[in-house]
Amino acid sequence: MASLATSLTHNSNRNLAMTASSTDRVASVNEANRLQFANLRGRASLVVANAQDGSGTAVDVERASNGEFSSDPMACFGKWSALRDFAARIGDAGAVKFSPAELAAPSPRPAQIFGIGLNYREHANETGAPIPETPLTFTKFPSSVNTPHGEIVVDVPTADWEVELVVVIGIGGRNISLAHAWDAVAGLCVGQDVSDRLLQRATQPPQFSLGKSRRGYSPFGPWLVDARSIANRDSLTMHCSLDGGEVQRTNTDDLIFPVPALVAYLSAIVELLPGDVIYTGTPSGVGGARKPPRFLAPGNTLVSTIDGIGSITNRCVGA
Repeated sequence: MASLATSLTHNSNRNLAMTASSTDRVASVNEANRLQFANLRGRASLVVANAQDGSGTAVDVERASNGEFSSDPMACFGKWSALRDFAARIGDAGAVKFSPAELAAPSPRPAQIFGIGLNYREHANETGAPIPETPLTFTKFPSSVNTPHGEIVVDVPTADWEVELVVVIGIGGRNISLAHAWDAVAGLCVGQDVSDRLLQRATQPPQFSLGKSRRGYSPFGPWLVDARSIANRDSLTMHCSLDGGEVQRTNTDDLIFPVPALVAYLSAIVELLPGDVIYTGTPSGVGGARKPPRFLAPGNTLVSTIDGIGSITNRCVGA
């Protein structure tokens, strides 16, 4: 087992700043036409500019391509390479403005959502658990998918936060090698693996899936950034704040099992399908491991960020 962990672990736009309106928000213009894929009002879209508040402008994929690509976001993942080429030449003709509230999950109906537990050393240490020798894998049921900026219903006393790097699969397949694992990935985004700790550990031995799958417990987005376009995709700064105070911060180069290792491991067991989602694990700083423990409550606001990719904001509300 230890040799498997070792092999999995070790084999692994140019932007223009401009002032946007009288609010002095800074917009990032996608001049290099990096593929930034969004689900805008239920339609596949390409983000061409975005502001600090999460608003921006986007081009409708189906309309801009004259029907070459579907308006259904799920239909685009199996054609990701062609979509990348299209994004490189599309420009901003026909772009429309959007607000953060109009964005839905980039992969709205994934066939499979995988979660990886204890995938950062410091998180394993804070929980008192040993370092895993193989990826500790559970599922988040698709009915838990939330919009990137959607509200999280907190109606239990032990709801906890977990900021995570989220992977969405492109063409997918079985038995994908480490060397070709990134080729199977469409893009990356940020997510929250909200967790009901009491339900997560309600049985012995514990099973995580139900405790990770309450309504709205799987927000991710705000859009999907093409993995090939991210130069530092194995070393991303990720952080999370609760009501303005930072509670988690890490760099993804501290993952025990990095993205290629996860893709290779999972695809050796199951078929990875276009649009499948992988929550790759959370770093230290979760509420349940604090002394005393701290959990989410109605009125809290979570902001989860991966530098160079984007941020999602989720307000906690009562039932």
